[in-house]
Amino acid sequence: MKVLVTGGCGFIGSHVCEYYIKKGAQVIAYDNMTKYELMRTGYAVGKARDYNWELLKKMGVEMLKQDIRDYDQLEKAAKGCDFIIHTAAQPAVTISVEDPQLDFTSNVIGTFNVLEIARRHKIPMVSCATIHVYGNKINETLKEGKTRYTRDPETINEEHPTVEGILTPLHASKRSADLYIQTYIDTYGIEAASFRLTGLYGPRQLGGEDHGWVANFSIRALLGEPINIYGTGKQIRDILYATDLCAAFDAFYNNRKPGIYNVGGNTKTAISLLECIEVLQEILGRKIPVNYCPDRVGDLRYFICDTAKVKQNLKWEAKVMPKEGITNLVNWVKENIDLFKKGAKA
Repeated sequence: MKVLVTGGCGFIGSHVCEYYIKKGAQVIAYDNMTKYELMRTGYAVGKARDYNWELLKKMGVEMLKQDIRDYDQLEKAAKGCDFIIHTAAQPAVTISVEDPQLDFTSNVIGTFNVLEIARRHKIPMVSCATIHVYGNKINETLKEGKTRYTRDPETINEEHPTVEGILTPLHASKRSADLYIQTYIDTYGIEAASFRLTGLYGPRQLGGEDHGWVANFSIRALLGEPINIYGTGKQIRDILYATDLCAAFDAFYNNRKPGIYNVGGNTKTAISLLECIEVLQEILGRKIPVNYCPDRVGDLRYFICDTAKVKQNLKWEAKVMPKEGITNLVNWVKENIDLFKKGAKA
């Protein structure tokens, strides 16, 4: 089996590459190695960005430094592949507001290129969408509890209206890509899926304040820095561990039921920002200081996936619970703390 992973040196992409290498597949990591998001973190940028590249290279992954917006290079990389897993993206609401052109070209044109190649060469593919495609009108349906927002019904399925509320360029680009995938399924009959993903986390996540909040909290806690909370801290996600998502990609390849899927942990992995900090305090055995800051534009305060569709069609469900997953993440950050120290040599 030959697998092409776009964004292969990113957080999720690196786990996908590792997953398939361990299964004996031939794996290509296709990544432009952008430092755009990392430059905003203050980490040891060069060292942090190269970490996954060096790790995957040692595992035997074929490494290609190319951009998904370059159709010709992407098509060359896909030659002879059996499966494309499209994780490359501009993932942050904040960055989309600041640079809408980067957001559009990465998320819409990049996904279109993958779809065209999948169509022309008859390659099954899965793309990483996001629960942000629903917009943030969901915020109007919430009640405020002691440590988390609540909602009735608790979970949200794929039939829920999309792009409602205050929208940002990320909402538009991610929903556009989502629509293109459904269009290519309907029009051309390609074997494709769009996974609307909730809060992802796990080792090798270089989380900053723009994206990857569970990792960001873990990193700041281990550096002895206060955690910045935007809003009340009662925002909630059914967080999904990296290896569980890898298993979901493989479940699609094995079952081949095209469509749109909400992919998360359902109520069993639901955790608020405040509750995540409590878990971190329990793991570390100490109090973590918190700064409260104003809400951010476009923030979605609540999402818990209804995973009935992915469970029925792909025979998949999340297995890793938050305490176990966050502990694994914390241990990885401890072992690689030099990647995150401010002013560390890039």
